[in-house]
Amino acid sequence: MITITINLMALSLVISCFDYSESAANAKCIPFAHHFQICNKMPYNTTMFPNLLEHRNPEEASLEVAQFKPLVKVGCSDDLEFFLCSVYAPVCLNHGPLPPCKPLCERARSGCISIMQKFGFIWPENIRCERYPDSTPNALCIDNAETKKPEEKVRVKNKTQSSYNDYRCKTDQQKDAKHYNFMGKPGCASECDPVYFTGKEKDFARNWVLFWSVVCLISTAFTLVTFFVDMSRFRYPERPIIFLSGCYFMISIAFLCGSLSDNAIACHKTDKGVELLNQGTENAACTVDFMFIYFFLMSASIWWVILTLTWFLAAGLKWGHEAIEASAQYFHAAAWAIPAAKTIAILAMNQVDGDLLSGICFVGGKNLSALRGFLLAPLFFYLVAGSVFLLAGFVALIRIRKVLKTDHSLRTDKLTKLMVRIGIFSLLYSLPAIIVIACLFYEQSYRLVWDKSWISAWLLMSESCGGQSCYHFVGEDRPDFAVFMIKYLMLLMVGITSGFWIWSGKTIQSWKQFYYKKILNKRPPKKIIFKDVSVLTNLTGKTTI
Repeated sequence: MITITINLMALSLVISCFDYSESAANAKCIPFAHHFQICNKMPYNTTMFPNLLEHRNPEEASLEVAQFKPLVKVGCSDDLEFFLCSVYAPVCLNHGPLPPCKPLCERARSGCISIMQKFGFIWPENIRCERYPDSTPNALCIDNAETKKPEEKVRVKNKTQSSYNDYRCKTDQQKDAKHYNFMGKPGCASECDPVYFTGKEKDFARNWVLFWSVVCLISTAFTLVTFFVDMSRFRYPERPIIFLSGCYFMISIAFLCGSLSDNAIACHKTDKGVELLNQGTENAACTVDFMFIYFFLMSASIWWVILTLTWFLAAGLKWGHEAIEASAQYFHAAAWAIPAAKTIAILAMNQVDGDLLSGICFVGGKNLSALRGFLLAPLFFYLVAGSVFLLAGFVALIRIRKVLKTDHSLRTDKLTKLMVRIGIFSLLYSLPAIIVIACLFYEQSYRLVWDKSWISAWLLMSESCGGQSCYHFVGEDRPDFAVFMIKYLMLLMVGITSGFWIWSGKTIQSWKQFYYKKILNKRPPKKIIFKDVSVLTNLTGKTTI
């Protein structure tokens, strides 16, 4: 039964207060058309156009109301159908369309907002409840008197039993190449649309990656330029820090290109003009971007191991910088050859994937085995190996410090300072590396759950919209967006903090010397001239710089 709250004494005043548009002056009552099947049960059979949303005809209104079919189908609110009909096909009065009451809108919204948010939607702005009058004696509006109490509303149940077999690849997504795989369907490419995330989250992610890649680029560039200003200052065992910074300089460039490229790197257009996510090595820009990121990420990890190894050789085994530098060719062979071999293997296996969230191309985006074998396993191994060498070096430094403290003629403050710097730098590398590994482990642990949830949402939407999705959606069980943002940040954080080793007064002096010698072409003042001595190699009785 419909309750129309009308104050007869103030009827003319209330109607005059409604802010109808100019088009409402030409509005007329028309019978319900076949366009409004969801309104067939309404207790009235005529409506008015233009309606409350300024739709001029039933065809125009039906296109918009069709977006709510999935919500109507699952029955998230007993008031939703009534509310939608009162907005898109309102009751026809001589003075204009009759709006819904605000409580009716609020009940419909409260019942459905949770499921909308789970699928990545918000309540539309053009039907927000604040637009409608309260149900009071001074308002003219329509409400539903036979609404169930909120606690009796139907809950939406997710199809947790969905599997990859339930998904059907659209014709536009089908590819001849079998390395394409989407939702368990070989030869099927993902549309260039974020699967797990909303459009707003994608836009935020692009800006997030852009900002931190610029910060990383500036930090690593300053470290590299400082090295070239005074190359003699950075010798083994500290030299690997420079190569590590150089790797992250290249990584930041690749991330920067991805975030600025719109979808040009992560996606490609077919002959039919359909944008699909890249998989494999067919797209040159995607392949090059992947090579930059993966090769230099693995190389940076190996340089971290080499750095901790050289610290151990200097502190634990008393190697001088000459002895360490004599092995530099082996360090370079390991740091460049091993990542190159893994990169070639990934290219040969066509395991390159576009990452639509960040705009880059990487590995493991579609294939869990590739993620585990080419990312998780090597990153974990390099972290453990470096930590072992680092711990052994620290134990050696602690022993040396104890020996020096027994000889009161020797100062230990420089050694203590070095130990603190090594400890901080190690933390600045290890903590981001651990977080990246944790994020990747989270991703590989739950991806199957996310996929099945997305397929459940796809089934719901396609069944409600005639076999096609009405608009973009996400699954109920989907990734934590913050985890992915942290992953991108931590992938760049090592490069941002790699300049920690040069954050000292010696760097200022190096730049002053460069300024006097190269810019002013003068001899620097004596107070600026300095001689740096490596504490580690001093322990062996040999001067490094």
